[in-house]
Amino acid sequence: MFASINYEIAFVYLTSKLKQTMVAVLGVTFGISMYVFMNSFMTGVNDIQTDLAFSALAHIRVYNDGPGNNTDLVSKVYPKGTLSNIRSARVIQYTEGIKHSGEILSFLRKQPELEAIAPEVNVNVFFRNGANKVNGTLSGVDVENENRVFKSATYVLQGDWNALKYRSDGVIIGSGLARTLSLNLEDNVNVLTSDGASKNYKVIGIFETNIVNVDKTKAYLSIGATRQLLSKNADYVTDIQVNIGDYNQAEIVARRIAPVIPYKTESWLAANQQLEAGSRLRDIIAVAVSLTILIVAGFGIYNIMNMTINEKIREIAILKAMGFAGKDITRIFLTQALVIGLIGGVVGMLFGYVVSLTVEHIPFKLAFMTHLPMAYRWSDYALAFCFGLITTFVAGYLPARKASKIDPVNIIRG
Repeated sequence: MFASINYEIAFVYLTSKLKQTMVAVLGVTFGISMYVFMNSFMTGVNDIQTDLAFSALAHIRVYNDGPGNNTDLVSKVYPKGTLSNIRSARVIQYTEGIKHSGEILSFLRKQPELEAIAPEVNVNVFFRNGANKVNGTLSGVDVENENRVFKSATYVLQGDWNALKYRSDGVIIGSGLARTLSLNLEDNVNVLTSDGASKNYKVIGIFETNIVNVDKTKAYLSIGATRQLLSKNADYVTDIQVNIGDYNQAEIVARRIAPVIPYKTESWLAANQQLEAGSRLRDIIAVAVSLTILIVAGFGIYNIMNMTINEKIREIAILKAMGFAGKDITRIFLTQALVIGLIGGVVGMLFGYVVSLTVEHIPFKLAFMTHLPMAYRWSDYALAFCFGLITTFVAGYLPARKASKIDPVNIIRG
């Protein structure tokens, strides 16, 4: 019967001292807005790092892992303790690259999770222009599929990525490599392999990934021209780069297809665990900072509710003497806390969005970035709101429970 009256009393307590109520609301607002901002910023940074990493890294890579450790073959054949004397051991020749790549590519294209597949012929070479010589990597690529996997065309500063498909004498080089060798469009560059094969190519494009080691040492050639340079057949590849729909599932997909493929099948996570570790560490820091702010705001609400109870202690005693039960008193003060949490939560989400939007438009030039990265995920706002309500509920429940146990007789007697 006192339900509606309880809410009316809670409303009166909230509005009778607006300054205290505003301080509590601002505490929740600040905590939630910082939670939203920090998570938006950290997610944006992780997204930028992911995009940068996957500009030169596929979700799954298939390649020939090379020979095993065959430096002591005798010990693998003869029992331990057998006398042996080996002099001038020879390295056993092994097959380079991937054999029967057509069959492997056909198998991969049948997998539903795989979205893009790019065969490559990668070889270490020397790039020369006059007296200048740089050790680097020449990547022979299937132009269209390479672009599907790595979005290579977006990194071309000068020239046209698709021109590589029609120019067997054309090469696209990194911006750092171009500066080192003083090369511009339509200049000639000599490529020398470790086997002594040498050929001149014309620079038809310059790319920049903002990964220094890539830009200073890498160049692209059509896969057919690279095979011709190495005197290899049309089935020869050294790597098969694969992208799937969700890169977080790369490890699962790699483990599933690995038994079928007679070569090393490696996910990006297995080869670059530091990327995932860095991303998770940033997420932990963002959540820890944001939750700390919310907890501090909760202590502020707790103190304000305690002060309110101490100030209203005689009124509480009178209410209990009039027939209000302990649960009614709890409901009154808990309602105050939840109203503070609701108002602070809504305003905090809006303020957090405004702060994120404002920071995103601040000029910030670093590598390819022109402003600070921000990501807007509804889950961050929902979690911030939920955490804010939980914090205010706990901060309000403890003083409310204390108020419900007040003995009206002792208070009225003084």
